[in-house]
Amino acid sequence: MNTAELICPAGTPAALRTAVDAGADAVYCGFQDATNARNFPGLNFTPEELRESVAYAHAKGAKVLLTLNTYPPAGKVDLWRQAADTGARLGIDAFIVADMGVADYVARSHRGIRLHLSVQAAASSPEAIRYYCEHFGVKRVVLPRILTIPEIREVRKEVPCEIETFIFGNHGLMVEGRCSLTNYLTGQSTNMDGVCSPASDVEYTRHDDGSISSQLAGFTIDCFGPDEKAGYPTICKGRYTAPHRSEGYYAFEEPVSLNLSRLLPELIDAGVNAFKIEGRQRSKSYVREVVSAFRHAVDDIRAGRSANVADLVALTEGQKQTQGAFETKKWR
Repeated sequence: MNTAELICPAGTPAALRTAVDAGADAVYCGFQDATNARNFPGLNFTPEELRESVAYAHAKGAKVLLTLNTYPPAGKVDLWRQAADTGARLGIDAFIVADMGVADYVARSHRGIRLHLSVQAAASSPEAIRYYCEHFGVKRVVLPRILTIPEIREVRKEVPCEIETFIFGNHGLMVEGRCSLTNYLTGQSTNMDGVCSPASDVEYTRHDDGSISSQLAGFTIDCFGPDEKAGYPTICKGRYTAPHRSEGYYAFEEPVSLNLSRLLPELIDAGVNAFKIEGRQRSKSYVREVVSAFRHAVDDIRAGRSANVADLVALTEGQKQTQGAFETKKWR
């Protein structure tokens, strides 16, 4: 039986310990630099913190996956190579990569460590996935969040590696690894700097009527009432006015979180080898509650019982949740 590993977020050493204690099979984390796609102040690991965290995780039987999932600018690959060398020296269990050059370096320099393909690579077809497997020895691919379960089932039949899918967190309808919206306004690239809506560029303004507007680099991207649940201050989840529309609307996607708790048995049956929880920028309490809930659910399924997942809507973005494209797709 496919037992499906539970892969959990670790934005800080404390969150890593929390995830491991809550039952994570593996945790994923990154260094405090542009080599990972959650490069925010106050997050991520120093080499010494990672060394201690790897020891903690391994002592509890959990794996540590190091994210090198951004794209080096031309001629500046040394930072990514150094991060790979440091991670290998500290005993991490797998690298999660997006860039072909980084994948090639890891495959040649650290043959004994597993290579996983990040969702940032946006590899959703069997042909693309096989290319990475054949040329770089990729052992697992993290699929984009745009595939239905029947599509995942067909991909699984045609690729020679494990499949990992997101089950909770960011909805992620934008094409991963290709977003230029934040870069357009702030000059900071999600794909190369690991920064989406950098905190230094985000501002909130309270108005006389009680409403609050959010700005990114001086541009208003949303306005919401005092009792309204707002999303993350990103361009893709902002509301905008347009000709012939009296109110702002979500031009790209609404603030909503993915929750596939009801689809776990179907995903396992489709051949998914690992379930990924998103949220390295979230709190320890978020990590504890979400990881614990899915740990119980996966264990129930392994034991042949019906999964009973706790209500997690309070931890979702905008306190709304969806099964996204995984169950049915109404767009193309």
